Amino acid sequence: MSAVETLFEHFWLDYSERLCPSALKVKSLLRAKKLLTKEKPLINDHIALRTFSGAKLGLDKLAQHFIALGYQQQGEYHFTDKKLYAHHYQHPDPSLPKVFISELLLEQCSERVNQIVSELIHDLPNQYSDNAEFLYQGRPWRLTIEQYQQLAKESEYAAWVAAHGFGANHFTVSVNDLAGFSDLKPMNDFLVWHSFVMNSAGGVIKGSPEVGLEQSSTMADLVEVEFSDGRLTIPAGFYEFSKRYPIGEMEEGELYQGFVTASADKIFESTNS
Repeated sequence: MSAVETLFEHFWLDYSERLCPSALKVKSLLRAKKLLTKEKPLINDHIALRTFSGAKLGLDKLAQHFIALGYQQQGEYHFTDKKLYAHHYQHPDPSLPKVFISELLLEQCSERVNQIVSELIHDLPNQYSDNAEFLYQGRPWRLTIEQYQQLAKESEYAAWVAAHGFGANHFTVSVNDLAGFSDLKPMNDFLVWHSFVMNSAGGVIKGSPEVGLEQSSTMADLVEVEFSDGRLTIPAGFYEFSKRYPIGEMEEGELYQGFVTASADKIFESTNS
């Protein structure tokens, strides 16, 4: 197994055990319906990571570990209302998943949010993010229920990062590569039939063939999280499904590989309370 494959295996184990246990049920259902076969394994289109801006833990600190493995920055995205900024990265090997990394722009947040985040990361050494293992090892700080609830009042994203720390908030099934469903609607209907709740913000299917990408996602699993003064059951990870299309003057067989800001903006809401 290559270094890149090993990294994604760590992400998957953390994601499927800690953040989104229902992902294992989705894979099992797809396998039972023979949408996954030995000849057509599940292809992961991309994962997404979240962080706080700043010198210790900013987007670039996460990205450096992927760049060291050959990934290159491609798209740049601004989410003004949510105070988020993001890049996506691709590897020269097209079979490897893309990586979407976003950060909360703390300089645009309230003094209270900045105070709480500062308290959380204060004791982390400046070199904390130098080891790639931090990317999938969860929350490295103590957090009270009150701090979590105060962050959630201003930013669901801030509360999510504070509560869960580091790890993939979602993996993404490439519907283009499934052995059965060729479109998102039958995929979504199949999930609803099996009692999954879909993210309907902006429509269940976000995007269109015209912009090169359609996306849908489950709402996040609710998991019990231990805080320094108690436990809460809160949204964690979700599973996304994507279908890519050619746009413009692309060569035959070539598909759009970027992301659509308006759609991604609504996908973020899969983890809203």
